[in-house]
Amino acid sequence: MIKHVVIFKFKPFLNDEEKLEKEQEIKVALLALKEKIEVLRSIEVGININPNEEYDLILTTTFDKFEDIEVYAKHPAHLEVVALIKPLKAGRACVDYMI
Repeated sequence: MIKHVVIFKFKPFLNDEEKLEKEQEIKVALLALKEKIEVLRSIEVGININPNEEYDLILTTTFDKFEDIEVYAKHPAHLEVVALIKPLKAGRACVDYMI
């Protein structure tokens, strides 16, 4: 199995309430992918509560094989979430590893 971990840093928001609202919206959209993308075995989304760190959100997903990540990445439901995140994103890092 493959673990696909992505962390996001968002651009500044007007206030903490707006930031949390957007983070929650993204979290809900990402979690909904589990029911829409067959190759996605598990998904977890966390919002960073540590104000001393620069990254805001973590996505952890599991797939049977590395090639399934490409299927996931190209899926229309995933692309909708990408469009939601893209204008807010200031940075992204990703690690894929075997478990």
